[in-house]
Amino acid sequence: MTQESLRELLARLHERLSVSGSVDREARQLLGTVMRDIERALAPGAHPGPATLAPATAHAPRLESLAVQFEAGHPGLAELLRQLIDALGKAGI
Repeated sequence: MTQESLRELLARLHERLSVSGSVDREARQLLGTVMRDIERALAPGAHPGPATLAPATAHAPRLESLAVQFEAGHPGLAELLRQLIDALGKAGI
């Protein structure tokens, strides 16, 4: 999984989240934090190493928990979250 693929997944997640008005505030904040951490790790000039990527990795269990919560009401978001988790794992993040 390339950084470009991860960026595309993040962009799709941003888009899906922006049109989904029924996601609760806590979930929206957590997703925002996770996305910012990942974007920071993928930023030009960032040195992808354990220290840079640790914040994104720390959120994987919470991302999976959110995917489970979204399964019924927001299956598209749940699928994107699982794709993101998978992509981060394949990238070693």
